[in-house]
Amino acid sequence: MNTNSRSWNTQVLGVSVDSVFSHLAWVQTDRKSGGLGDLNYPLVSDVTKSISKSFGVLIPDQGIALRGLFIIDKEGVIQHSTINNLGIGRSVDETMRTLQALQYIQENPDEVCPAGWKPGEKSMKPDPKLSKEYFSAI
Repeated sequence: MNTNSRSWNTQVLGVSVDSVFSHLAWVQTDRKSGGLGDLNYPLVSDVTKSISKSFGVLIPDQGIALRGLFIIDKEGVIQHSTINNLGIGRSVDETMRTLQALQYIQENPDEVCPAGWKPGEKSMKPDPKLSKEYFSAI
């Protein structure tokens, strides 16, 4: 799967409550050594924790942020969010699937994507009667 953000007509940002100096150390350390290595997207330092607080991922008494992932449309509306505890990673494959579903319904506003939908699969109409076409085919 091609995860280049340009090919998906998206902009990816990483945000962390660490300083730019921590970020520099992380990107200068390759992945095999536990770092981030070369990133294909900007990494924003949120040392004031205002971004983390605004998105509801900040644990104020600890000064750290949970692992949040947000898909925001071109109008600035959050269309999808996941917030994981610190020990739980996120899935690039699921994020890409969700992004593709969002882009599909934006291009096809009279349809919805059922659970687990992937590009090329059938979508359905958001109507109890019209959705029967989808359900009768599965």
